[in-house]
Amino acid sequence: MRSTALILLCACLSLLAAQRATADSTQVPARLIKCAGHKLAFHITPGSLPAIVLDAGGGNDSSYWNSLVPQLAQRTGSMIITYDRAGMGDSDEVPGPWSPRSATDDLACGLQKLGATHHVILVSHSLAGQIATYLTRRHPEWFSGVVLVDASIPDFYTEDMIAKQKALYAPVIAEVKAAPPSKPGRQLLALSASFVETSRSFHKVTWPARVPAIVIVSEKTPFEANTPTADAAAAQWWRDAQAQFARAASNRRLVVADRSSHDVAHDRPDVIIGAVMDMRK
Repeated sequence: MRSTALILLCACLSLLAAQRATADSTQVPARLIKCAGHKLAFHITPGSLPAIVLDAGGGNDSSYWNSLVPQLAQRTGSMIITYDRAGMGDSDEVPGPWSPRSATDDLACGLQKLGATHHVILVSHSLAGQIATYLTRRHPEWFSGVVLVDASIPDFYTEDMIAKQKALYAPVIAEVKAAPPSKPGRQLLALSASFVETSRSFHKVTWPARVPAIVIVSEKTPFEANTPTADAAAAQWWRDAQAQFARAASNRRLVVADRSSHDVAHDRPDVIIGAVMDMRK
């Protein structure tokens, strides 16, 4: 098995190239917001409050959502917020290992400065599930609900899963180190540097009871056969962990995105839109 957080980032890296070729080129211009000494790029599509905040997976910047934003805006009339995490897109790079808590600080800072802290619907893909977990624990009163899109959840990161995966990921890290430097590559290296520590910490975190969640899991997980990250056991545990997380509280619900890969936003945008609409009721 390979490291799940790293797998999710690599899966998103492969999605990044594909989605850049197809994404709407008319992205809303960035608004730079200074947080903790660095600038972060936020893109705001005007609309009514409460806002819908979209947080892309590892290796992707805000442009990942370009094709979904106009659909959501049309269906909901809401303000739509996307952003580039530190080191991605138009945001400043921050040196050092990946820190989900620092990433959480960044998003919290941006939302506060934008005044988007009331009844927000947060949509988090892949690696962004970690940020969603820490942010909703810190500020549960900000959110009316979260849509977790094939996202990292604490249940998945068992000690056995962490230990078995990390060693087998060394060749991938070596390839990234040998390749020409890039923002996504540096993010992958930063993630690998802190993987064991952050995964162990994340596994111990509980989702806040007062925040509802719709848990979307793809039919074809990031670990399916005939992919670079194929692993049947990991694929099954991915499904089981998502279901286990969804069953843990009455205000959580599991949705399977049929006919979708990990790239749910492009394979089945209707599933995400439907979940957001359900959260608005």
